[in-house]
This record gives sequence, structure tokens and C-alpha cells, in this order.
Amino acid sequence: MDLRDTADEEAFRGRLKEWLAKALPALPPAPDPLDWPGRRAYDTAWQRMLYDAGYAGLHWPADAGGRGATPAQHLIFLEETERAGAPYVGANFVGLLHAGPTIAAEGTAGQRARWLPPVLRGDEIWCQGFSEPGAGSDLASLRTRAVRDGDHYVVSGSKIWTSHAEVADWCELLVRTEPVGGAVPKHRGITWLAMRMDAPGVTVRPLRTLAGSTEFAEMFLDEVRIPVSDRVGAENDGWRVTMVTLSFERGTAFVGEVVACRRTLGALARTARGDGRWAADPALRRRLGRLGAEFGALWRLTQWNVSEAQGGAGGKGGGFGVPGVGGSVFKLRYSQARQELYEAAADVLGPDALDLAHPWIQDRLSSLSYTIAAGTSQIQQNIVAERILGLPKER
Repeated sequence: MDLRDTADEEAFRGRLKEWLAKALPALPPAPDPLDWPGRRAYDTAWQRMLYDAGYAGLHWPADAGGRGATPAQHLIFLEETERAGAPYVGANFVGLLHAGPTIAAEGTAGQRARWLPPVLRGDEIWCQGFSEPGAGSDLASLRTRAVRDGDHYVVSGSKIWTSHAEVADWCELLVRTEPVGGAVPKHRGITWLAMRMDAPGVTVRPLRTLAGSTEFAEMFLDEVRIPVSDRVGAENDGWRVTMVTLSFERGTAFVGEVVACRRTLGALARTARGDGRWAADPALRRRLGRLGAEFGALWRLTQWNVSEAQGGAGGKGGGFGVPGVGGSVFKLRYSQARQELYEAAADVLGPDALDLAHPWIQDRLSSLSYTIAAGTSQIQQNIVAERILGLPKER
């Protein structure tokens, strides 16, 4: 396998680097990390710049509003934007990395035309309404109820850890359309809906995290009316559609973060060299060297997952491949490696690790959630055991 750029890929990389060199100095100062309305405005403005330059949805198929770029071009884009210090998806992440790809793979032509262009332009922000106070890892136990009333569903219940709910326009929402204990198993009674966040009956209460941020919220739904036309997939087929969403979340949504972690690792090594610890502490050199190998391997696995997804069969939208179970392998190891990276960062910082405002310490605190988010490590281990190793299912 030749991992070097082809002539076309080298030209693409050159054009991208040239554009980034001109675009990034024109950005306004980044807002306070805790100012989510300000961050929404900043993130959507950057998304619009990408859209106008032809880089938004680079790897999305043309019928989903993208450019249909090759996996190699997609990875080059991620590498170069991260190296240049460009903004990441930020408040756009649910729409661009979860809901958007799901709609592209599973939505109707009308749904793709309605929802995907505003996501790519940065006009609309999505949040995720999956988990509930009594349904986290066991997501199929969710109880938010949707009752059919003519051309609408009437939805009541509550959600928690709803990412970016306070600044979102739409929510990818899981509801129960068949009661638990009814005629079908609990996995078969779930439906995937798109809900407007300004609909009557929606109440959002931000949750403050350990790091002091409020990108999560609890959400209460009191007889919210959602058009049946805003259902993605068939009624009671939402669990299958949800597995598509989670495949994107585990398989390709973290790709930019791997590049960011490798950049952080390089900064750690430079800091250690600057204060003399690199030369004086062989254990630290071994630790950072092992992490370098870890993230190098994770990047190769990322390349595999992205290539597999874009080369594989799409859903109803056609041409938008869904990541395979390799995403669980990646997510399992990445979440642990990320925690180890920021533990090493805290050790390198020494007393400065007590400064909660330091970006590395902010990342250290947020890394604690990665073995839970997008399916716990225990769930990923079960997926790997059953679907890759062929072991019998747990009783």
C-alpha cells in the first residue's frame, strides 16, 4: 500500500493550504468557550466560509449536497485544517457528523433537500435527544412517548445530555411509538423523528459540566406535535436508524479529534523539552513515545474506517456509506488513549494542572466522558466480541 499523495491529491492539498492561509486570518476572535450563543455564531460563520469555498460536506455525495470527494481528500482536509488551527465543527457537530449523515443515508429525497443544505451552509444547528434519565447505556429502554394523531405525533417525556439544545434549531429525537411490554420487543417500538426546537411544549434546561460548560441540557417535552413527515425511516424502525446514527458517531465523527490529539502530543513533547524534563525523565519519553504510536495507529484505523464507509453501500439516499463495526474498535481504544494523553498533559504541566482554565485541563476533564459517550466501553467490548470475534451473546 502506497500512503503517499498522488499528483491530484498533492494538488488538492496545496489548494487547501493556500485557501486556509488566506481564510484563517480573516476570522474574528474566538468567543469565550462558555458563551454558546457566541460560539454558535462563530461556528456557523466558519461553516459558511467552508460552504462558499466548496469545502463543506466535502466527502458527502452530490445528491446530499456534497462534493463526493475521495476518502483520501477527506482525510487531507482533516489533516490540513487541524494543522492550520482552523475551527472544528463546534456547535455544528450533531448536524454535520450525526443527524446529517443519517438523513443522507436514510431520509427521503424531500427530507435530504429540506434538511441537508441548511446544515452544510451553517444555517441550522441540530442537537441530539437520545438518552433519558432511565435510559442511558440501555437506550432501548427509553420511554418518551409518541402517540399518532392524524398527520402528527404527540410527544411527551424527557431527555438528558441533549448536546447543544440551548442553541439548536432541530433535534434528532428518539421516541417510543410502541409501549414496552406491548406486541413488539422494546427495540422494535422506537421511531426516529426530527423535532423543531421552537415547537410549543419544548423546555430546555442547561446542565453545567465538571469543566463548567453548558453544552449539555435536559429537555422536557409536553405534548409536542411533530409532523409524521418529519419521521426518518418507518414507524417502529427507529432502532435500526439509530444504529446508523451511532455508526457515524463511533466510526467517523472523531476523525478530526485524532489529528488534534496528535497535535497536542507534539506540544507536550516540546513543553517537556523546553523545561528539561525530556532529557531528565526517560519514563516520560517512553510514555509520550507510546502515546505517539497509539495515535499513529488510531489514525491508520481512522483511514480504514473512513475508506470503508465511503466505499461501502449507502442507505436509501444512495452513495453515503455507513461505517462498519470497526468504529467500535476505534471508539474503544480512542476513548482510553485520549484519557491517557491528558493525564500525561497534567503531569507535564505540574502545578499548572490546577488551572482549570488551561485548555489541556479543560480537555482532561472532558476526556473523562469519552468512555461513556457514544456507547460505553463495555458496550463497545460486547459489539467487538459478538460481531467481530463471533462470541455468543451475553445472557
